[in-house]
Amino acid sequence: MSDTPPRDPARFGASTRLVHAGRDPSAQHGFVNTPIYRGSTVLFPTYDDLKHRRGRFDYGTSGTPTTESLTTAWSELAGAAGTVLTPSGLAALTVALMAVVSAGDHLLVSDSAYRPTRIFCDGVLKRFGVEVEYYDPLIGAGIGALMRDTTKAVLVEAPGSQSFEMQDVPAISEIVHARGAAVIMDNTWATPLLFPPHARGVDIAVEAGTKYLSGGSDLLLGLTSANATYWPALHRTFEHFAMCPGPEDVFLALRGLRTMALRLREHGAQGLAMARWLQARPEVARVLHPGLPEDPGHAIWKRDFAGASGLFGVILNPAPERAVAAMLDGLELFGMGFSWGGFESLVIPFDCRAYRTATTWAPEGPALRFHIGLEDLLDLQADLDAGFARLRAAM
Repeated sequence: MSDTPPRDPARFGASTRLVHAGRDPSAQHGFVNTPIYRGSTVLFPTYDDLKHRRGRFDYGTSGTPTTESLTTAWSELAGAAGTVLTPSGLAALTVALMAVVSAGDHLLVSDSAYRPTRIFCDGVLKRFGVEVEYYDPLIGAGIGALMRDTTKAVLVEAPGSQSFEMQDVPAISEIVHARGAAVIMDNTWATPLLFPPHARGVDIAVEAGTKYLSGGSDLLLGLTSANATYWPALHRTFEHFAMCPGPEDVFLALRGLRTMALRLREHGAQGLAMARWLQARPEVARVLHPGLPEDPGHAIWKRDFAGASGLFGVILNPAPERAVAAMLDGLELFGMGFSWGGFESLVIPFDCRAYRTATTWAPEGPALRFHIGLEDLLDLQADLDAGFARLRAAM
């Protein structure tokens, strides 16, 4: 295998690349997977090698064969110049932002962004002199009206966290680049399999590997990739923070990578089928899923995305909190927890009113976020059917 010419990733489909990217069996005596390398110290054979940091690796925080296997694979998948790994999705977002903004800069953030991102922006970034402004996620090319000479970056998320608005990322990117600023995207919902961020104009893309890359709800990991323009700044910022994930988590992520396409395809199909089923329920006012033709963001989703994941929202008709609690507390198959992307189905209630500042969140009734797992769909529907019966009984 060592004599095989380098692969051209463009020749292969996404599933093939997921299976082969980042692997070099010849480097580990023929074994298929890169093993777990645990270590901080790297030894140099000579004084001159140490003085000039000559070698593939020089210290544990700068990478190991295990981390290199994942970053190489992810860069190939995302179409990036390079990728860094962090201990969580939020950490990946913070590294991306810190790579671009400085004191005195202006940052535009989608009003539908992941709430912990807002907390970081309103806390740490503002404390260090960055002016943060939130904008309507449906603004599209109108983003130019909000940009200033000091605007260094625009943060997008499509679809939006919890409320699932679909942003026109290519239109935003065109305007932002014309003004010399960067586009940073949280692409966790789609992963590069469903939305190739750098091909759509994103400069720095962030993914929570905790979700679909893991697939098992058993690790925390973040991935931040950049195009050639922003890769040096991202890599330099990462080295300054030395925000490294544990080697076991990286190994688990590599294992999850090989089956991610299959799992994501099933999550997407099950999620869309469940969304249609919920649309027909009398207890449901509307379903927030860009894959539905009735969704306001469907046209953008159909143009820019290759599919959907298993995460979406539902707005119920008006109901008291006790009825929603009765529905959720008795569910047998749906767990309640603040994550998603694993093999199991999840549901949580949510309410964006407390933190939206550029837009108004005014749903018809209580809102629920669903992640549809890999269980039999009929079993999941039966579980929710019983839950809706409890909701009606508690009205």
